[in-house]
Amino acid sequence: MDFGCVFFASPDAYKDAALAEKLGFTHGWLYDSQMLGSDVYAALALCAVNTRRLIIGPGVTNPLSRIAPVTACAMATINALAPGRVVLGIGTGNTARRTLGMPAARVDQLREHIETCRGLLKDDTVPYQEGERHRMIKFLNPGGGYINIRKKVPIYVAASGTRSLEMAGEVADGVILFGAVGPSLINFVMDRVRAGAERAGRKFSSIYTLCMTAFHLTRAGQKLESPQVRRAVGPFVASSSNIFALAATNSSDLPADLRDDITRFAAAYKVENEPAETRHLKLYAGYLRGFRKEHEALVTERMIRATTLTGTREEIIDSIRAMKKAGIRQVAIQPIVDNRTTLQSFSREIMKAMR
Repeated sequence: MDFGCVFFASPDAYKDAALAEKLGFTHGWLYDSQMLGSDVYAALALCAVNTRRLIIGPGVTNPLSRIAPVTACAMATINALAPGRVVLGIGTGNTARRTLGMPAARVDQLREHIETCRGLLKDDTVPYQEGERHRMIKFLNPGGGYINIRKKVPIYVAASGTRSLEMAGEVADGVILFGAVGPSLINFVMDRVRAGAERAGRKFSSIYTLCMTAFHLTRAGQKLESPQVRRAVGPFVASSSNIFALAATNSSDLPADLRDDITRFAAAYKVENEPAETRHLKLYAGYLRGFRKEHEALVTERMIRATTLTGTREEIIDSIRAMKKAGIRQVAIQPIVDNRTTLQSFSREIMKAMR
């Protein structure tokens, strides 16, 4: 099992990335959400030059924040700073788009963006279209020292809904899951990825699968619905469950044992009597930072266990072993309360025990 970490992009993110590398983490991911954090590629550049082994990338970008040639150039530039240890993580842009009051990208837009980026990063000449204009494009100075496309940049697709999961199985080098920790959620997402891979004639085992989640170590007998636990993982439970709910075009697609619980999260980020022009400003203020009182009834023990690694050391290790057996090859921890303390605790209590 590989172990990663995921943070908001910030000018200081490289300090946490360097600590993660020192503690034995293999991957470091930065959110790309321009209204909540710093520019992801500026932050990744600092991570690149302040680490030596850590595999880094946006976790995740999307096809609407930047045109595909800009995304490909940014990744090739980071690859020049950290040759061969860069991954392009990309999804439909749930947070980056909704914090603008805009919808996430369509799956077909995501697929087109991936195809263009992959071609450019392979030094191919690829089709590119804006409106009525159709052109062929490629990097014109690949050997000039500006970018690195000699080392492969894998593309991992973040997915939570049936269509995006199956598309990831069809085209992605890897799949990024968000909060798929409990057995029924793992089965749901992995079955969809496998279906897409089989449809495309690909081996499911060739697709690298990782799960981003939150982590909190509890004392024996501590209630998971306590204020301390909810502060530590509640924001992630609400975010990941909301994404599962919004991505489900048909609620019957969701795991039966969690269907009602997840569906209730569809309205987790709502405000009353606020115009469309400004309501997102209130909806997403402090997103993934502090626990909201209105989420208390939704963030139950069942949903905490289903979407996060929360419990005693033995319970968490058992969960990770079950995830590995199901085919997940990386667990990436997103600290909520304190980055350094969370990384140190996970490394000391979980990673060392599993070596």
